[in-house]
Amino acid sequence: MSEAAPADCPASLSEAWHWARGQIDTVDARVLVREACGCSDGRWISHGETLLEPVQRVQLADWVARRAAGEPVAYILGWREFHGHRFEVTPDVLIPRPDTETLVDAALAVLPEGRPLRVLDLGTGSGCVAISIALARSLAAAVATDVSAAALAVAARNAQALGADNVRLVRGDWYGALGGELEEPFDLIVSNPPYIAAADPHLAEGDLCAEPAAALSPDGDGLDALRAIIAGAPTHLRPGGWLLVEHGWDQGGAVADLLADAGLVDRVDHHDLGGNHRVSGGRVPG
Repeated sequence: MSEAAPADCPASLSEAWHWARGQIDTVDARVLVREACGCSDGRWISHGETLLEPVQRVQLADWVARRAAGEPVAYILGWREFHGHRFEVTPDVLIPRPDTETLVDAALAVLPEGRPLRVLDLGTGSGCVAISIALARSLAAAVATDVSAAALAVAARNAQALGADNVRLVRGDWYGALGGELEEPFDLIVSNPPYIAAADPHLAEGDLCAEPAAALSPDGDGLDALRAIIAGAPTHLRPGGWLLVEHGWDQGGAVADLLADAGLVDRVDHHDLGGNHRVSGGRVPG
């Protein structure tokens, strides 16, 4: 970051707000002005004459330039809110999104409170899913896996910062991370795996350009990771145990077929805030 703000970055709060909004999206400008200037939403209107400290001007100018260059706001700030908690995020992990809160809500709907249960989160990334579930079900023992050591380091910091002592992090590719006492069957398996098809043009748009490619797409038709996770679930679930997976808005039919092929029953569908079919699941008979 430079030591002096650009000459065109205004000195007052109101002027800075209008300047930022002229450079980047209004929603992004609101977040960056609020965080850089340490003010609440709308203060640039009610106290617009407030002069910014030099360090605030430098910070805002740096952040706006990075956002204008395409860097996601979550990576600029280093965090993202998810399911009522603030999670650290870095370019080593996917940015937690509201769509994935649907997966957490679906998991909590099948996990009774007050019971010691075992939960497995495959491909945990920042740890947002496993940690959110573990915080809401304090008696649950959660195992969270990822093939990326850098992602697991982020998840470990999040677990520690949020006090999720009941989350164990293990490195490995899907069920390959399990062994020893971790082979004991689980009551619930959840996953938000890479599921975007390789030819999907969205991979070249917006924030997706900056996120880890391997966490977004398994190449091909986008279903390879889902195939592996669903096929292996019955072996790792106790009788009556649940599998819940996030998938693309147009993959519900294909995922339903995979769940049926795996012998899972009582299949469920959950829709995200946009009304898209986002989460599917079923349980092992028994």
